[in-house]
Amino acid sequence: MKIYILLFAAYFSSLVCFGQSSPAIIPLPSAYEGGASFFPITSNTKIHYTNDLLKEEAYFLQKELLGRKSFPISIQSSEATAPGISLILRKTTQEGYRLYIDQSTGVTITAATETGIFQGIISLLQLIDQAEPSQHQLAIPTWKIQDTPAYAWRGFMLDESRHFFGVEKVKSLLDWMAFYKLNKFHWHLTDAQGWRIAIKKYPRLALIGGIGNNSDPLAPAQYYSQAQIQEIVRYAAERKIDIIPEIDMPGHATAANKAYPEFSGGGSVKYPEFTFHPAKEGTYQYLTDILREVDALFPAQMIHLGGDEVSFGNQQWKNDPQVKQLMASQQLKDLKAVEDYFMKRMADSLFSLDNTILAWDEMAEAGLPTGQSILLWWRHDQPQQLQKLLDNDIPTVICPRIPLYFDFVQQENDRYGRKWGGKFNPVQRVYDFSLSKLNIPDSKKPLVLGFQANLWTETVTDEDRLDYLTFPRLAALAEITWTSEEQKDFEGFSARLKKHLPLYQKAGIYYHDPFDPDTHPEPIMAK
Repeated sequence: MKIYILLFAAYFSSLVCFGQSSPAIIPLPSAYEGGASFFPITSNTKIHYTNDLLKEEAYFLQKELLGRKSFPISIQSSEATAPGISLILRKTTQEGYRLYIDQSTGVTITAATETGIFQGIISLLQLIDQAEPSQHQLAIPTWKIQDTPAYAWRGFMLDESRHFFGVEKVKSLLDWMAFYKLNKFHWHLTDAQGWRIAIKKYPRLALIGGIGNNSDPLAPAQYYSQAQIQEIVRYAAERKIDIIPEIDMPGHATAANKAYPEFSGGGSVKYPEFTFHPAKEGTYQYLTDILREVDALFPAQMIHLGGDEVSFGNQQWKNDPQVKQLMASQQLKDLKAVEDYFMKRMADSLFSLDNTILAWDEMAEAGLPTGQSILLWWRHDQPQQLQKLLDNDIPTVICPRIPLYFDFVQQENDRYGRKWGGKFNPVQRVYDFSLSKLNIPDSKKPLVLGFQANLWTETVTDEDRLDYLTFPRLAALAEITWTSEEQKDFEGFSARLKKHLPLYQKAGIYYHDPFDPDTHPEPIMAK
């Protein structure tokens, strides 16, 4: 069997290498051939499945065909007796899927898991999206595709503390993440500017902590009810996306401290009431109560606790008698040791809930257990932090500001957003990023789970700006997380991307056009 798989993969690879034109699919599949003839999908075409585990996937495809192309095709829980669309679970050691489109026999998607079947459906939908209905049928090119992801973690983070976007926009982002086979949605729900998740035991967190945003500190409270959270989590699960909530601590706590000041550890002149109090036992019970409710809402069993930039506002810790007593009793040499103590205690709360802790790279030397932790390297100017993560055998997600912060501008003359020493993040810089650029030893590469882009929203005041900063960089992100480095080719990606821009236009997405930037100028930051 192993010999067969190796020969099969080599066969498909040779087809790619000999200059076959590629399917207009992003991310580019691992191996493909064909595309010269067509199979017609009509209203009489049926979706077939024989394993009840695939009922949800069949229904998803049915809904999408109706919504995208107004094709009301039916589902049958039986083997196909006529050319149609067959979904087949087949035991294999390989991750991924196989999509076989034949002029005579129709469409067959096979995989070892429901997720693999879903990814095959996504590739089929991308081909369907680019097919124009003609004489009541959709002509789909007859590609033979075998595909598997390069990385398990293919992530996107949205900050909704600084500006809030709501259920429908988050669902739209999840749709596009699924369209590009991204599978981890990191949801930054709390920070200094606003608390965006309802907690039943502490209702003032949302009602008072939800007041304000980065543009207007007095804006009416905006937050997600627990029912809305559950709705979004279900929506993501249907699209094979895990949602990882971030409840920021011990810093970035200003919004929470407005609601419950008794747990504040103070702040600084620039960052008032910035921290939770690390030496009050009540703080740990309070935050554990919050995490218990968060855990009940998010089945991914992963919660991000932040752990970053605490030094912005921990100055009052220096003179706090309770903090001094804590440092003496626990033999903590400095305030960074206090941070680490805090995070280890909160990590224990997560572990009691059978959750993995996620945090930023500041926690590289906090002593978190490597088997229950995932840390995110974000400070591109501090490669030593990445080295510390790997040296300590910590599973790591790569998300450096250059090039994976999408709040950075994407062309020289953009007026809003960020730059770093003159550098910014155009589509090609995102696309060209790879693990090989980081000089990671082969022995440490298995620790790298994948890549993630982060969209902080200080300058993202409305949906047009969110779209402009996200698209088409989301497509470039997809290709660096799914497609092998050896296959990546920016010219080929650009050719496929040009076929995706009309899909953004049709969906009402205000995207940046890297081929003709004047067609979609940078949106003005709303005041």
